[in-house]
Amino acid sequence: MKFFLPEDFQPKLNLIFENEKVSIQKILPHARIEHICASSIPHAVSKGDLDIFVGVDSSGFNDAISSIKSIGYFEQKDTFRSETLCMLKKEDRTDDIAKQLVANGSEFEVFVSFRDLMINHPEYVHAYNELKTSCSGMNEDD
Repeated sequence: MKFFLPEDFQPKLNLIFENEKVSIQKILPHARIEHICASSIPHAVSKGDLDIFVGVDSSGFNDAISSIKSIGYFEQKDTFRSETLCMLKKEDRTDDIAKQLVANGSEFEVFVSFRDLMINHPEYVHAYNELKTSCSGMNEDD
C-alpha cells in the first residue's frame, strides 16, 4: 500500500465529498451524509480514497441501496454486508470513492464515532499514522 500526506489529498477529497453529498441529497433527502475515515481526519495519512457515510432509517435501507446504484454505484462483493451495512463503490471513476450505507442507530455508527474520536485526540492521529506508514509497501491482505 502507498500512503499520502494529508496536504496531498484532503483538499481535493473535501471538494469531491461536497459534490457527492449534493448528489446523494437529491436521491435520499432524509439521509445523514458524513465524510468519514482518514480523509476526514486532520493530519491523517491515507491511501487517498474517499469514504462517505450515508445513514438512513432501517425501514428504507434496501430502497436506499437501489437509489445509490441509480447514480453509478455498485455493491462491493469483497466486503462485509449485513441488513444494516452495505458498502458501495463508484463505477468508471478515476477517484476511489466508497459509500458506507448504514442503518441509523446500528453498530456501524462506529465509522462516525471513530472519526470524531480521532479529531478530538490528535495524539491518536500520530499513532494511527505511524501504524499505517509501517505498512507501506504491503498489500491490503497483509
